[in-house]
Amino acid sequence: MILLYKGKANTVRFNGKMINGKFRLPEIIMLEKYIPLPYIDLVPSRKNIYLRDNHTCQYCGKKGINLTVDHVIPRSRGGGETWGNMVASCARCNNRKGDKTVEDAGLKLNGTPYRPSSNLYLQMTRIANVPQSWHSFFFGEN
Repeated sequence: MILLYKGKANTVRFNGKMINGKFRLPEIIMLEKYIPLPYIDLVPSRKNIYLRDNHTCQYCGKKGINLTVDHVIPRSRGGGETWGNMVASCARCNNRKGDKTVEDAGLKLNGTPYRPSSNLYLQMTRIANVPQSWHSFFFGEN
């Protein structure tokens, strides 16, 4: 509301509610001038891997139980600390896999590990009630 009052933003869409019966409450606003921020690389930390994989074991599909981070190609076999080589795994599946490849351990990944586009994307995909009107701005949907 302060950005709108100061003329630094415009309302793109209202949500139909009023503030004090006088002002229409905006749902989406757009800044008049974009101020670029320094690029911050998205690192494959434990927290970010869990967010990307939705706190779910990528081998058995169990959710949120004793999660660890597993290297698809073990570090001892040249696997790195990269988005494409790290997945969330329950302790049982991680112990079963051990220092083997996925195929050698007789396991199968439920999905392909990927590098998320941004930290905001990681956060927004986990919020349960994202208004439909926000989807085109965050997820590129129409």
